[in-house]
Amino acid sequence: LNIRILEFDEEKKGIHNDPFIYEADVQVQLISKGQPNPLKNILDENDVVFIMEKLPLEKEETSHVEEPQCEETAISDLSTGENVGPLALPVGRARQLIGLYTMAHNPNMTHLKIHHPVTALPPLWVRCDSSDPEGTCWLGAELVTTNSIAGIVLYTVSCKADKTYSVNLEDLKSSHKKRHHLSIVTTRGFAQYELFKSTALDDTLAASQTTITLDISWSPVDEILQSPPLSSTAALNLKVESGEPRGPLNHLQRELKFLLVLADGLRTGVSEWPEPLEVKSAVELVQEFLNDLNKLDEFGDSTKKDTEIVKHDSAAVDRSIECLFTVRGDLDFAEQLWFKMSGSVVSYQDLVKCFTLIIQSLQRGDIQPWLHSGSNSLLSKLIHQSYHGTMDTVTLSGTIPVKMLLEIGLDKLKKDFISFFIGEFLSQLKKLKSTSQSSEYFITPSVDIQEQVYRVQKLHHILEILVSCMLFIKPQHELLFALTQSCIKYYRQNPLDEQHVFQLPVRPAAVKNLYQSEKPQKWKVEISGGQKKVKTVWQLSDSAPVDHLSFHKPDVSELTLNGSLEERIFFTNLVTCSQVHFK
Repeated sequence: LNIRILEFDEEKKGIHNDPFIYEADVQVQLISKGQPNPLKNILDENDVVFIMEKLPLEKEETSHVEEPQCEETAISDLSTGENVGPLALPVGRARQLIGLYTMAHNPNMTHLKIHHPVTALPPLWVRCDSSDPEGTCWLGAELVTTNSIAGIVLYTVSCKADKTYSVNLEDLKSSHKKRHHLSIVTTRGFAQYELFKSTALDDTLAASQTTITLDISWSPVDEILQSPPLSSTAALNLKVESGEPRGPLNHLQRELKFLLVLADGLRTGVSEWPEPLEVKSAVELVQEFLNDLNKLDEFGDSTKKDTEIVKHDSAAVDRSIECLFTVRGDLDFAEQLWFKMSGSVVSYQDLVKCFTLIIQSLQRGDIQPWLHSGSNSLLSKLIHQSYHGTMDTVTLSGTIPVKMLLEIGLDKLKKDFISFFIGEFLSQLKKLKSTSQSSEYFITPSVDIQEQVYRVQKLHHILEILVSCMLFIKPQHELLFALTQSCIKYYRQNPLDEQHVFQLPVRPAAVKNLYQSEKPQKWKVEISGGQKKVKTVWQLSDSAPVDHLSFHKPDVSELTLNGSLEERIFFTNLVTCSQVHFK
């Protein structure tokens, strides 16, 4: 076993790849640091580990063709055609595998004729089927090393689901003292509160993956399910998926999607145009817009009209946030053009016809539109030239019309995002300056246009995170600024990742109203006696912490009318361990 795992470890070099098969019934997978770890919900495990589990039936058949299987059995096992997820091994088989791993590292096992010293391998964890009375769901082994392998810590994890639970903190402490021959133990508590989780609004609109949780830890623990004291250490965890249906950024999300359509079209030559939001065609809207400009003495009235429309659509949003996320009241000509065309263009021909109308109006001098300074777009260049009565000839063919609208959209969205940061942090000029400097990476026009689009996507995700926090947490201003800086720092160094969990340290006193009257979704106590790896852990959670076992969950008919606490299913985990010294 050790030789096979060692070869696998050398081959993979820590990369999260496909598992390899061990014997006839087991597969082994190396989980790298930072990769999704199935032990995370129990032990906060995040280092490199080996996971052993039962080999799926189809792989077992492929690997051992010489072992024919009854046709009826094969059909009954595979007829559902569903992905059943990871599979567990019988507890007895798991103990055998842990034993082999232990003996392979034990220098006292000279009769096995293993060449020592053996390379210390990552911990090994085996999925178990809870077939024993204790309900064992994991067995684990982790080496104890100094200059050499000095011993091993063996873990047992049990899991049970029930409507009630009975456990006493003093009993857990006494058991740990007796098991490890200790006179004094320390306790550390952990609680996780679910502050927000997106749900489906109806059958046609799926829930987003947005979640906001609060993690709190403290020491010592006075009793089971103790409410965390204000002296605890706390952190907010935010995972935000763009496009949260209850958020106020729907108009910006729609504009960003259209921007991505244009960017894809510029790159591939093919555009999948979205359904229009406007009843009138893009050409009609642009022609009306140009006619209005030709008649109006002041350009500002047109801007006001668009702003009022979006405010009406956002009426349900809290007023303190609404003012930040409605369309800006200072839209220039190009930005208003984007606003109209992004909701109505449905073909390449629309682009050509619209820009033809605009260029002809500029050439005739029918309009002299106002623009913000700082734009490098082709349309801005033509408008500035029209002020002096001379304009370059532009051939509206190939990718030029697509690029012209893409440039306008980029300029508009960049100003939207920077406008938010200025509006939110204007009262703190020193911080505003540092934020603006940090934001330069996201708005610079000195990189390729596709890279500009990618960075605007990052900026939009930052805004989604901040808005979610403002809507559902209502944090203090200092906390919001710290979150902004954390997000900006992350996205200056990392690719776009909407699955990333942003973590922000907070003072429990600042968020006590969010959790003190709530029940945690997870509560845990860890008992130890000085050695970090030797511990007892008891955990209560409202969701299954193990993904390879099925637990009975009551349907709606089994719950009381008000969904009372007594009728909920609780999941309890107990982690115990023993240490074996080799020398």
